[in-house]
Amino acid sequence: MQSDYLEYDAIGLADLVRRGEVSARELLDTAIARAEATNPAINAIILKDYEAARQRARRIEAGGNGVDSLHDGPLAGVPFLVKDLGAAVAGLRMTLGSRHYRHYIPTADAPVVARFRAAGLNIFGKTSASELGQMPYTEPELFGPCRNPWNLDHTPGGSSGGAAASVAAGIVPLAHASDGGGSIRIPASCCGLFGFKPSRAFQPATDVPPPPGALGVDLAVSRSVRDSALMLDLIAGDPALPPGAPGTFLAAARAPLEGSKPLAIALLREPMFADTLSPEVSGALDDAAALLTSLGHRVEPYALTVDYAAAREAFLMLWSVVAEQYVLNADEITGTKPRRQEFEIATWAMAHVGRKLGERELPAALDVQQRITAQLADLMTRYDVLLCPTLAAPPVKIGELKPSSGERMQMRAVTAVPVEVLMRKLLTEASNKAFAWAGCTELFNLTGQPSMSVPLAWNARGLPIGVQFAAREGNDALLLRLAAQLEAARPWFGRRPPLLQARR
Repeated sequence: MQSDYLEYDAIGLADLVRRGEVSARELLDTAIARAEATNPAINAIILKDYEAARQRARRIEAGGNGVDSLHDGPLAGVPFLVKDLGAAVAGLRMTLGSRHYRHYIPTADAPVVARFRAAGLNIFGKTSASELGQMPYTEPELFGPCRNPWNLDHTPGGSSGGAAASVAAGIVPLAHASDGGGSIRIPASCCGLFGFKPSRAFQPATDVPPPPGALGVDLAVSRSVRDSALMLDLIAGDPALPPGAPGTFLAAARAPLEGSKPLAIALLREPMFADTLSPEVSGALDDAAALLTSLGHRVEPYALTVDYAAAREAFLMLWSVVAEQYVLNADEITGTKPRRQEFEIATWAMAHVGRKLGERELPAALDVQQRITAQLADLMTRYDVLLCPTLAAPPVKIGELKPSSGERMQMRAVTAVPVEVLMRKLLTEASNKAFAWAGCTELFNLTGQPSMSVPLAWNARGLPIGVQFAAREGNDALLLRLAAQLEAARPWFGRRPPLLQARR
């Protein structure tokens, strides 16, 4: 199986298991072998659960035991990795990339994980994320930097960097990822993968109320469009419908737009929360627009009149309130009082912003969010899809965006003496660095719209450049149909990063 494992996506591997052409144990052994071969270079998998996965593989092959029906799931036997942030896996440590949480072991599966298990996905490990998902790169102090299989000197993005690196390195065909500000789309862009952020309404019900603003969603990064579509069916669809039945997201992905009414697509060239777009990203946008035009769609430039400064500040206030919850109130989760040395200084500082400014300014931030959501909803009555950058530049180098020694000193001082004017200044300056590169995705977390990064370009140095698309909230199926059309027109599935080619 080693030789042709890479030729299949998750649906393809599950079909092989279903037909008896390969066993669940063979797939798992292949995934583990690939992990052991590549993970020392990319540092993507930070927790291994091999033996439990082997036991599940044996149960899948045995056809269940009267209680366990893993063998009936549409992805039965497919090896799978869960992000070490947010989505709890019962009995497995969940660090959130933080020293404080390094001994925290949830006792119950998160709803999305329960859906993954019901589908027959065989979880055999967890992937690295930035601490509490705070950064758009994956360099937690607890585990060290995760690296991009396309170039080990560069970031795979974040916060789902470990997930994207694992898929790009051929360990698994898809992996769990989550997105509160771009954390599916950013690593997908960095690693040459398909990354779909669903509408916020398409998330499984939970007893825990969402954080203010409901910015975050769960899904996956994948090599094929249809894998992400099926994953969306698994977590949001009607469990009574078989995979690919009419009305499912998988059915939409199997019905690309050829022969349909051309789409009206607005080309947004503005960098949103970023400063400027690099020539490579601008070129990728132009190329995508030309491809869409050749496919019969109508693409026209459009300039949003969004108050990006207000939107950015609202996003940061919402983000800071979440940081406060998981940092300064961490004892409500772990039962242990949080201490400064257990968190990275940037995370600690953001939590103090939440306590000093975020809670007070939360109503205003939510009001800005509501206004921008209405503004984009109005725009989507005139256009079917928005075309815009995923990132302002190709993947940056490891360490390039980390706080400097001077910035770290300022953060320590401000958290020790939280003077409001200095705290606002620090927040602006510190966020400028991240937003300058990764400031093109957060808008759609504020609005709740579905959006996706599609791997349509690579630069002269061989680094991937994703292009972002968004649709009106709830119209995820349209985006998946467009993605399938683009996948057929410019296939990316067979592209291999140098690391993967060297170790195949």
